[in-house]
Amino acid sequence: MSRKETYETKAESLILPILEAEGLTLWDMEYVREGSNMILRAYIDKEGGVDINDCEKVSRAFSDALDKEDFIPDAYIMEVSSPGIDRVLKKDRHLQEYIGTDVELHTYKPVDGYREFVGSLKEFDDKELTITVEDEENLTFDRKNISQIRLYIEW
Repeated sequence: MSRKETYETKAESLILPILEAEGLTLWDMEYVREGSNMILRAYIDKEGGVDINDCEKVSRAFSDALDKEDFIPDAYIMEVSSPGIDRVLKKDRHLQEYIGTDVELHTYKPVDGYREFVGSLKEFDDKELTITVEDEENLTFDRKNISQIRLYIEW
């Protein structure tokens, strides 16, 4: 397990009891570099969405737990946030929850000249993911070529 994965796993184990006590769920945990900063970011959720009060309450308790455990030797910034309405679907459990929902899919390499696709998430497995586009055509993508999938919001 990489250092990043170790930190994310340990952070998840610290935040889960806090979230459970508040009736919240963990959408995702990430330890990422942004510019010159390392960020430990927890995305939290609940039915109907989270608000600033939820984020603040969890942030205080999570900060205390992180200070007590002190398992990340690097300087980092801790954030607690909502995944947003156009949330990124990273994990299989996210994909499963949104089968039949419109998604925006980005690829690393062009497919038929395009890198961005919008369609209804139809199915997925370990190797491939299929969306149905407007004309009812199914498009199947190699998951290794998918850079990001997020919920599609028409503005």
